[in-house]
Formats: sequence, structure tokens, C-alpha cells
Amino acid sequence: MRKRLALSHLPTPIQRPQRLAEALGVDLHVKRDDMTAGAEAGNKIRKLEYLLAAAREERADCVITCGGLQSNHARATALLCASLGLRSVLFLRTADPAAGAPLEGNVLLDRLAGAEIRLISPEVYRTRDVVMAEAAAEIRAEGGRPYVIPEGGSNGLGALGYVRAMEEIRKQLDLGLAGGKPFDVIVHACGSGGTAAGAALGAARYDVAGEVRAMAVCDDRETFARITRAIMDDARALEPRLGAPAQLVIDDSARGPAYAVSTPEQRARILKVARLSGLVLDPVYTGKAFSGLWDMAERGELSGKRVLFLHTGGLPGLLAQSAAFAELF
Repeated sequence: MRKRLALSHLPTPIQRPQRLAEALGVDLHVKRDDMTAGAEAGNKIRKLEYLLAAAREERADCVITCGGLQSNHARATALLCASLGLRSVLFLRTADPAAGAPLEGNVLLDRLAGAEIRLISPEVYRTRDVVMAEAAAEIRAEGGRPYVIPEGGSNGLGALGYVRAMEEIRKQLDLGLAGGKPFDVIVHACGSGGTAAGAALGAARYDVAGEVRAMAVCDDRETFARITRAIMDDARALEPRLGAPAQLVIDDSARGPAYAVSTPEQRARILKVARLSGLVLDPVYTGKAFSGLWDMAERGELSGKRVLFLHTGGLPGLLAQSAAFAELF
């Protein structure tokens, strides 16, 4: 396996939220990857263990990455870079860069970690790879040693973090946890494709589940199908022992009006999940993904199946959208 830094608290537990499972009529289990660490917690840290190890191997002193204004990946990168003594430069997408960024949610944590935030428009963000490459060239010209991490940490190397997560689940099942048997389907939020690619490869490699259902939160099914295929190809090039993936279903039925914009029904379900289980979901990723799972349950598609929901974190994104939930109280 590739080198990785031990940055997270593993293994994360697998829990069965009984009241929520009974309400949905589903044999539901939850992998608590919102508990991978402290403020930097979430699914991104698993990818960053490999990506930051590579940055260290290259003797980088600066990490450049990108995301939406309230990017969980950018926040995790900033905090982990601070812990490793690395400078971080974050290109964050916002509708009006001139207006600045509200000091809330992930942005507040980015600032606390000392990240350099560069706000860019959606139009410029479409060329983010070029923008980050240009920034890296500028830093090199100044004598720095930058390392560029793609959106969401989603490339072949980053995806190995979720291959390893599936190995972790296999070991938990072998210990008799969560019923001890493979799951029928794993459900999770999909925003950049790396978690989906790694989970599909790892689920097959370690006999964890026959299907991985990635609930798209922004782009459509065709876009993510193309992205995940490319990431899986890259991951297999890095780790030839990885074979064919589990069935990967990209489901864009719960992506909502736009990225980081949820529907009233999705927000109501976030409230119901919290009150039935104590699990806190966010309106950008996990809330949409679980709402998609809820729809599947109502259609009877999960009847008789063992279901694992990957809770990928995102609490700061929820705290930045408190106004959207006022109508529920």
C-alpha cells in the first residue's frame, strides 16, 4: 500500500440507530466517519492521509486546494496543514468574490487554521485546475514547494482512503460487529467522486457490500459516472491488486435545487433524523444523501436488505445555514 499519515481516529464505529431504523422499516447501520477526528473530522481526512503523505514525500511546504465556500475538504486540509506545519492556500468558489466570505462555518475554521483564502467566481472555478497550477508556479518562483490537491481530494491516490475504509469495515464485520455479515448496499453522499470510487473498489476487494449507491449532491449521474471511472482507473494503476468494483450506482434524485441548497423536505428529514437518533446531518451532503435513502425505503427498495449509511460529516456546513432551518422551529 501507498504511504499514509495516521491523522484520524480509527476505526470509526458502526452503529445501529434503532428508532430511526424502525421508523424507516430498514435494517440500517451507520458508519460514523463524522468521528474520524476533531474539527477536521469527516470523510476527507481518510483521503488526506494519503495525499499529505505524498506532499511530505515531495518535501512540500505549501498545499493548494479548492472547493465551495463552505468546503469540508478545504477546512480539513487547512486544519491538517496547520498541524503539520504546512502553509495552505484555498481557492473557494462564491457568487460574489468582491463581497468577501462570512466568518462562519468552515470559513471560520479555515481562518483559525491560518489558511490563505482566495475567493473566485463560479466561472473562474470551472478552470480550477489551471488556476491552482498557476498559483503553484507562482509559489515555486518565490522559492516555495507547493503540492496541489484536487477538489475533494478526489483522485486515485485519495480514493485509496476509502479502499482502506472498506478494509476497516471488513475487520469490524469479522469481529461480529453490525451482524457480522456483508451489507447489501452502502449509501453515501457524493460531491467529487473520490469516496464513491474508493468505496466501490474496496467493497468488492474486501467483500463488504455488493452495491455502493452514491447520492449526487451537485452534478448529474452521467458526470459522476465519468469522474468515478477515471478515479478508479487511477487507483488501480497505483494499486494493481484492486480488481473490478462493486456495483456503483450514481443516484442524482436527491441533489436538490443546487449544490449546498436543500429542499424543505430534506431539511425536515434532517430534523426527524436528529430527533429519532441523535445523528446530526448537514444540508449540503449527508442530509441529501440520507433523504435519498429515505425515498428508497418508502419505495420499498430496501426491504429485506442490510444497509450501511456512511456518515461523512459536515457539521460546520449545517451551522453556516441556520437561517434555512428557522421555519422548522
